[in-house]
Amino acid sequence: MKKIILLLAVPLVMYAHTLPELFDALKHHAQTKSDEILVKKSAAQEDLVYASLYPKVNLFASYDNYSTPTGILPVPPDTLVGLVKDPANPTQPFSYNIYRTGANFSMPIFVKAIFTTADKAKALQKSARAKKHINLLKNEAIIVGANANYIYLNALLDALHVKEQSLQETRKMTQIKVDNGRTPASALYKINDALNQVAIAKNNIELQKKKLISSIETLTGIVLKKPVAMHQLNSFSKGEMGALKPLEEKLHADSLGLKAQKEKLYPTLVAHGNYAFSTAKAYNNGHDANERYGDVGIVLNIPLLAMDDYANIKLSKIKLHASEIALQKLSDALHSEAKMLKASLPLLDNSHRLYAHSVQDKKKLLTIAKVNYNLGRMTTEEYLRYEDDVVSAEANLYKTEATRWQTLMQLAVIYANNIEEMVQ
Repeated sequence: MKKIILLLAVPLVMYAHTLPELFDALKHHAQTKSDEILVKKSAAQEDLVYASLYPKVNLFASYDNYSTPTGILPVPPDTLVGLVKDPANPTQPFSYNIYRTGANFSMPIFVKAIFTTADKAKALQKSARAKKHINLLKNEAIIVGANANYIYLNALLDALHVKEQSLQETRKMTQIKVDNGRTPASALYKINDALNQVAIAKNNIELQKKKLISSIETLTGIVLKKPVAMHQLNSFSKGEMGALKPLEEKLHADSLGLKAQKEKLYPTLVAHGNYAFSTAKAYNNGHDANERYGDVGIVLNIPLLAMDDYANIKLSKIKLHASEIALQKLSDALHSEAKMLKASLPLLDNSHRLYAHSVQDKKKLLTIAKVNYNLGRMTTEEYLRYEDDVVSAEANLYKTEATRWQTLMQLAVIYANNIEEMVQ
C-alpha cells in the first residue's frame, strides 16, 4: 500500500514547482546567459583598451636579396673612407644577401585618448550590467504575470465547469418537461447551445493556457503542468527609476567617447626601440660579415590636419545627442506609465472588492432564477442570462487579480525593485 502511495506521489513531486525555482531556472537559462555574454564582452573591451598602454615587443627574422651590394648596417663616414681606400681588405659589411634576427618594441608614454577610452569602456560595462539586471527583472515580471494569468484561466475554467454542471442539471429537468409536453423543445435547444458555448469557451481557454505555458518555458525551460502558488510579501518601493540606468550609463559612455575623439588631436609621446643581428657574405671577398645594430628613441607626434578625426568628432556628437534624446524619451514614458500604474493599484483593489460582492449576489440570484425557471415563472433566455452573469462576474474578479499582479510587476521593473523579495 505504501509503495502505491509513493508511486502516485512521484509525479506530483516531479511537476510541483515554486516561484523561486522558476526564478533560479531563469538565471541559468539562455535568455539570461546572453546578457552575461554582453557584460563579459564589455569587460573584454576595457581590457583591450588598457592593453594598448603596455609595451609591444616583437621578435623577427628576415632574409633580403638585393640587386647591388647593400650595407648590413649604416657605416659612419670615417669608417666608410677607409673601406673605399682598400675595397679588398678588410671584409666589408656589404652583401647581396642579408640575414637578420632581432627584436623591437614600442610603448606609449603619453596618449591622453587611451585613458578616456578606458573610462568609456568602464561606463559601457556598467551599462551592460544595468541592462542585464533590468532584463532579468523584466523576465521575472513576465513569469509572475504569466503565472497570474495561468491562475486566472484555471479559476475561469473552474467557474465554467460549475456552470456546465448547473446547465446539465437544468437540461435534465427541461428534458422531462419537454417529454411531458410542459415545455417547448426550443428550450432544450437553447440549453444545449449554452452548453456548447461553455465547451467553446473552455477550449479557447486551453489555447490561451498553452501560450502562457510556452512563454514561461521560453524563459525557464520548465513546462508547468499547473500554475505555481504565489503571494505578495512586499509592495513596490518608490525611488530612482532604475530602468533608466542602462541608458544613463550609455549616455555617460557616449560623452566620454566624444571627449576621447577630441583628445586624439592632442600631441602624443611614444617610445620605440630596435635591435638587430645581421649576417651575410661580404661581396668583395665572400668572408662572413656579422654586425649588431640597435636604437632607442622617443617620438612626439603633433596632429596638424586630420580630417578623419574631425569627422569622428562630428559623428560622436550626433551619437551623444541621440542618446540624450533616447534617455529623455524613455524617462518621459516611464514617468507617465508609473503615474498611471500607481493610480491604478487602489482602483484595482476597489474593483476586486466590488466584483467579489457581485459574485456573491449573482450566485444568490442564480439560485432564485433556477427555482423560478423550474416553476415556469421565467423564460429560458432569462435563466441563461443569470448563468452567464455569474461566470462573467467571476471572470472579472479573477482578471482583476491577474491585472493587479501585472501592474505591481511593471512598477517593480520601473523602479528596479527586487522582485524575489516582493513575491514568493
